[in-house]
This record gives sequence, structure tokens and C-alpha cells, in this order.
Amino acid sequence: MGIFDFFNKKKKEPEYDVTNLSVKDLRQGFILDYDMKSWVVKEEYEYDWGNNNFSYEFMLDSGDEVVYLGVEDKGENFLTIMKPIKVRELGDHVYDEVVKNESPPRSIVYENETYHLESDSAGYFHDVTKGTDDWEELMSWELFSDDGTKIVNITQWDEKSVDAVAGRVIKEYEISNIIPGE
Repeated sequence: MGIFDFFNKKKKEPEYDVTNLSVKDLRQGFILDYDMKSWVVKEEYEYDWGNNNFSYEFMLDSGDEVVYLGVEDKGENFLTIMKPIKVRELGDHVYDEVVKNESPPRSIVYENETYHLESDSAGYFHDVTKGTDDWEELMSWELFSDDGTKIVNITQWDEKSVDAVAGRVIKEYEISNIIPGE
């Protein structure tokens, strides 16, 4: 290695095609348009559900609002936009039921809409943004509205730590103008 080789280090090539970016390519620092606003990807998370099944989540910040974009490959991209809610907004009994029975009720009412339990998954969570290889165990339940357009997700992190998010299912075309970060 010569003295000038240090200054001529090549930049690492991106792992995506900059001419054809999709939600699967999102990383911290990327910018995208959704719902007539520009959003910055502030954080990225990875979920391992076993059997080589992974999903991803991105914290998006528009400056006046923060949402979470969920991305899962179910043959085609399955996308959700969600916001954190208090578990008690789902009913006083939901937290107790999760802690006691390790499962939420089969149906819940949130904002005058009924949601039905569709899936439960045990897995592991990784905060990619932290740059560590730490994984946390979790149990997750997805509940959908009758028409399948709205979603509530309940997550149990340990015996008594339970949180929830609510939002809607979106189509990939609703996200546009993806620009790589620095």
C-alpha cells in the first residue's frame, strides 16, 4: 500500500439501483414522498420471524409528524403506515388479556371500528440504526378491519411490556420520489 493509496479509497458501492429505487431499498437518511409530504427515514428496524421470513419498518419524519412504514414481502410488497397508540385505547381488558393469556381478544373495537385477529407471530426485533447486532424477542398480533384496509398491531416485548400501533394498509404507488441519503 503506497502513501497515496490511503487518499484514493473507493467509496462502497450502494446495494441498490439508484435509477430504480423501491421501498425495499429504503435506508436511514433516504427521502420519500407520501401523502403530499416529503419524509426522511430517521430509523430502520428489522424483524426476523423465522424460516428466512423478514419484515422491515422505517420511522419516517415529515417535520411535523412521525409515522412508521412497515414493509413485508407476501409475494408482493405489503405496506402499512402506522402511529403508536396507547394499549388502553383498545379497551381496558386488552392489556390484561395479553399479559394473562399471552394473546389479545379475537376482536377489538378501536375508534368505533371492529378489528379481528388475523395473525400472531413470535420473532426477533433488531434496531439497525444503532449499528449493533442486538436482537430482542417479541410476540406480535395483527388485527384487521372488516374491509382489510385498517390495521392494529399489538406487540408484547416481555411479560408486562405491551405496546400498540394503528394505521392503514397502503399501496406501493402511494410512495414516490425515493431519494438516497448521503
